[in-house]
Amino acid sequence: MLCIKNGTVHDGVHREGFQADILVEDGKIKAIGENLEIPGDAEVVDAAGLQVYPGFVEAHGHIGLDGYGIGYEGMDYNELNDIISPQMRGIDGVKPLDPALPKAAAAGVTCVCVGPGSANVLGGTFTTIKTVGRRVDDMVVRDGVAMKCAFGENPKRVYRDKKDSSRMTTAALLRETLFKAREYMEKKEAAGDDVSKRPAFDMKLEALLPVMRREIPLKAHAHATEDLFTALRIAREFDLKITLEHVTEGHLIVEELVEENVPLAVGPTLGSASKFELRNKSWTTPGVLAAAGCQVSIITDSPVIPQEYLPLCAGLAVQAGMDSFAALQAITINPAKHAGIADRVGSLEAGKDADIVVTDGCPFEVSTKVRHVFIDGKAVDVPVE
Repeated sequence: MLCIKNGTVHDGVHREGFQADILVEDGKIKAIGENLEIPGDAEVVDAAGLQVYPGFVEAHGHIGLDGYGIGYEGMDYNELNDIISPQMRGIDGVKPLDPALPKAAAAGVTCVCVGPGSANVLGGTFTTIKTVGRRVDDMVVRDGVAMKCAFGENPKRVYRDKKDSSRMTTAALLRETLFKAREYMEKKEAAGDDVSKRPAFDMKLEALLPVMRREIPLKAHAHATEDLFTALRIAREFDLKITLEHVTEGHLIVEELVEENVPLAVGPTLGSASKFELRNKSWTTPGVLAAAGCQVSIITDSPVIPQEYLPLCAGLAVQAGMDSFAALQAITINPAKHAGIADRVGSLEAGKDADIVVTDGCPFEVSTKVRHVFIDGKAVDVPVE
């Protein structure tokens, strides 16, 4: 057992921090409160004068699939031979010993949603993992949480001379595949237990069944307003769940996004506007959308921004006007909801995983130091200065 005592707890649910102890048992938060009964054999961490937060959560990145400090050999986040590849599974490309993962964990980023990149119209499924471990199967919180699809410049740039040279083509390819997946699903359902009547097995269409059944969302890469609207249009046509990823021009269409009421993952914002569709990139975007009532997560799209700078990105959003509590939720409970794992992570509540970060100040400030990190109640190595 573990007890973190005397800290100021920021649970990700209530706006104001409060003085409390946190009791952990078997990797789960058992209780939060004052004057808790602490077993004699419990490890006690005195957090007097320190701030206690939920482990930070990334809603969209590629850490572990895009190797740290190496070239093509370590890059496993895009299948470049097939523009339609929903059968890819992010879990099969994760490298648990990627040096980027312990850097993230030491910075308090304890859970990440990772998967294929945006080269393909359909890229495959994302998985959610903790940032410590030697075997990815043991790191998984939930696998197959979303199906990646992409709009805008990336698919038509990568496949310009092969398959896709316009936004219209991207949309048509996605629609064609979804039509096939719907027909495949209907035929399987009509066949029931009669194997002789089932359609011939198709791995791509099989992978899309959870999307067609609304069990998982399309995870739609879209920066520009036209791409955001196309993603929403297609999702509505096929009655699919959808999350919007990047949302670079979201601040230009706030009213429409409020009405659509879908989860938004905003970023990566740190860095230059390296593509035409990023020309309106702004740190004000997450704050404007959150203030309007949207569910906003701030993302690094790691390794575009190194994963350990997720709290810094939230701080820069606060500097640009975002409410500080909204910014905290944008790197804790909101990304957990975005990835469908809020029952496990994203806030400090009894019954949830004991992913806990202890700092000597606000994590949005560059001078703040992380003092302790716990993932599933186990201490993570944090560099001591």
